[in-house]
Amino acid sequence: MKRLCLAAALTFGALSALPALAFDNFITRDGHRLMDGDQEFRFAGIHAPELHRIEDDSRGVCEADPRGWGQYFKWPTADEQENWIKSLVYSGHKAMRVYVLSIETPWDAACERETHVLKPETAGGMPRLNEAAMVHYDRMIALADEHGLRLILPFIDHWKWWGGREQLAAFYDEPETALHDLNSKTYAAYLHIIEQVITRKNTITGREYRDEKAIMAWESGNELKDSTDEFVQKTAAFVKSLDKNHLFVDGTYLKIVESSLDDPNVDIISNHFYTTNNNNDPEQVHKDLRAIDAKKVYFIGEFGLKDAKGLNDIMQAAVNAEHKGARAAGAFIWGWRGHRHDGGFYWHKEYTGHYSYRLPGFPEAEANEEQAVVDLVRKAQAQMAGLKEAPPLPTPEAPKLRDIANPTVAINWMGAPLARTYRIERAESEKGPWKTIADKVSDGKLEFDPAQQPLFKDDDKLKAGKAYFYRVFARNESGESPASNVVKATVSKK
Repeated sequence: MKRLCLAAALTFGALSALPALAFDNFITRDGHRLMDGDQEFRFAGIHAPELHRIEDDSRGVCEADPRGWGQYFKWPTADEQENWIKSLVYSGHKAMRVYVLSIETPWDAACERETHVLKPETAGGMPRLNEAAMVHYDRMIALADEHGLRLILPFIDHWKWWGGREQLAAFYDEPETALHDLNSKTYAAYLHIIEQVITRKNTITGREYRDEKAIMAWESGNELKDSTDEFVQKTAAFVKSLDKNHLFVDGTYLKIVESSLDDPNVDIISNHFYTTNNNNDPEQVHKDLRAIDAKKVYFIGEFGLKDAKGLNDIMQAAVNAEHKGARAAGAFIWGWRGHRHDGGFYWHKEYTGHYSYRLPGFPEAEANEEQAVVDLVRKAQAQMAGLKEAPPLPTPEAPKLRDIANPTVAINWMGAPLARTYRIERAESEKGPWKTIADKVSDGKLEFDPAQQPLFKDDDKLKAGKAYFYRVFARNESGESPASNVVKATVSKK
């Protein structure tokens, strides 16, 4: 029993000081179960769609996009990607489904954004992968392997937000419905994208994607409402012809493609729950399990935009509901954002008024029930691991203090994974003595913008022209981190 508890604690990152190891196995399917070697693989979490591309909501809407919607996007830094993946793993996440590959639109340059998929160089040709974008995808996969996070990777979107089927079809002057026409140029382009991705050689690991054990599964797409039997069958067969190592998720939305239940190339049946679809309740878990009838793995890719009690009811159904011995392999609540490179958190506000959740949860988001949502997810993770309750969070790592132009104006740092508050020290020499000048400082402010809002500023009576030294410590209920890097700052002369 003690050995089992230790294994579960390691899963939750409680002993995060140990060196990370690459995965031993690909995730496989045994009937209605996912398997990691000879152990069943189940997971719960908060959906982190942006491990490879960021919607920067702090900049607002790009008016140059005539669709009436258009965000400013940017690529994550290496520090950000590692911080996010550590935050997920240390809090108990074993797997994560990210968002789709983005597709070029005519307004990207005006909106200062790049995409993963570029239009053909010649009319009627095949789309291209954007190398500048894919190196961030490479790094996401490499870091997931290093820190122990399995990835579910969807290819294309039903929707326009990042550029989806409509934008791909526009390359060929075809309607958005052409994605599901197996004789269309759009479908040929879709298969071409799939092939280029699966056979891509990771610039960091040196492995082709089809040999990356951090990848758990490929998904046909996000919320593909118009999927047909023929579309799923041909796509799944094509993926499996290229890649024998990874599982295939049927990304059909709001229905089950009957042929997928018997198709040997389809491993996982997915569904998303939202109130707008009248399916955002625990009964939908039971309905889906009965419909799948234990023939394939069942996975709840997204649900959310409800109060914490409603989310917990669904999550507990995902943990416990059973039909012919089959249970949900995993479930993700929408949605999550991580630390910014220069301080605070990224954020997104939904049309319902719900904000994206942050780890480990902050009192500033009490109205969003953030802590309650984090707690219910960690409870579900523990239950799936055979524990009664989630183990304690690991003690935080050291935060990363950024350059300080003037300490009386702004002192910013990249928060440590799972830290709740910070303690700030100042000295007049790099070797000390050090004095605590602030304690219990939070980086959990909602809608934080580091360009406008400092995490902290030193309001002491500092001498103009004099150099001071600063360092920061992160803290949560398990303890305090080592000191951050030390930064020298000189007070500006008036």
